[in-house]
Amino acid sequence: MRRFSAEPFYPEIYGLQLGFHPAAPAVYAYFEGTGRLFCVAADAAHGPHVTLEGLELTGRVPSVLQDTVLDLYSSPARRVSYGPRGNPGITDFGLILRVQDTAGGVLTRPVLVGREWADRCTDDWEGSVPECEWLGRQWCVYNGSDVWPPLGYATNWPAGWTAPF
Repeated sequence: MRRFSAEPFYPEIYGLQLGFHPAAPAVYAYFEGTGRLFCVAADAAHGPHVTLEGLELTGRVPSVLQDTVLDLYSSPARRVSYGPRGNPGITDFGLILRVQDTAGGVLTRPVLVGREWADRCTDDWEGSVPECEWLGRQWCVYNGSDVWPPLGYATNWPAGWTAPF
């Protein structure tokens, strides 16, 4: 549907919106400058059904899904970890659960990275998830705004640069 810049400081990183209908992106695919795919995100409202061992990950209420994921992956072999912005992830699979504002409320948006980046997938600084995927609604907030960056936050991003969703 559309190609866009995914990283304000790395113009060689780009994203593609893919969809079933022209006005509704379903999948966001992210590529390195060489054309190598490294990250995929499913849209919470229009994306494909992403499941993990029978557990639906797309378009769920975050608190319900978080409790279920914790129950399934609370063993030493498989564990849920949390990144600096509170997003749960399963590093064995390179899976991060993000949230997205939809007409039906805030719903889950699974983001997946390749195996070589899986161990750092929840880390918004050292991981390989593009910056545009971290913008917008945050998983949970203890103090302050539940949206990043909050209104009035000074950034060095290019003028007009926003998340693609």
